[in-house]
Amino acid sequence: MISAILITAGLCLAIVGYLKVIDGQREVDQSFQSAQAAIQQKESSFAPQAGEIIGLLHIPKLKAELPIVEGTEADDLAKGVGHYQESYFPNEQGQIVLSGHRDTVFRRTGELVEGDQLVIELSYGRFTYEIEKTKIVKKDDTSIITLQHKKEELVLTTCYPFSYIGPAPNRYIIYGKRV
Repeated sequence: MISAILITAGLCLAIVGYLKVIDGQREVDQSFQSAQAAIQQKESSFAPQAGEIIGLLHIPKLKAELPIVEGTEADDLAKGVGHYQESYFPNEQGQIVLSGHRDTVFRRTGELVEGDQLVIELSYGRFTYEIEKTKIVKKDDTSIITLQHKKEELVLTTCYPFSYIGPAPNRYIIYGKRV
C-alpha cells in the first residue's frame, strides 16, 4: 500500500516537472517570434524597457537561437535569456551580462568550450564573441558581475550543476571576448 502511494506520488511529480519544462519551452518559442521582429526594427536609439524582447543569442555549436529579454526577473527568464539591466550592450565597451535557466534556454551550455562562438543580434547589429574561459562559482558569489566599463566582455551565467534537482548551489559562468 505505502509503496503504491510513493510510486503514484513520484509519477505525479515527474509529470508536473515535465509539464513545467514543456510550458517553459512554449514561452521561449513565443518569445523567439518577438525577437525576430525586434531585430528587424532598425531604430535610431536603443533603450529597451524591462520585460521587452530585444534580440537573439545565437550559439552556433548548439544550433541554438535564443530570445534575449531585458531583465533577469523570473518573468523575464521565463521568456528567454535575460540581459542584466545594469550591464552594458555591444559597442558600449563594458561587461554584458546574460543569464538563463539551466533547464530551458541554457540546458546544453556545458557542451561549450574555449574557442566556441556566441553571437548577439540586436536591431543595431550582429556581434560575435569567442569563449575565453568558463568557471564555476557559489550561487552567492557576486564577484563575476563587475560592470566594468574598460573593455567589451560577454558573461553568460546559469545555475549549476546542470542536472541538479531544485535550487542549485553553484553558478556556471562563461566569459567571451569580442572578435
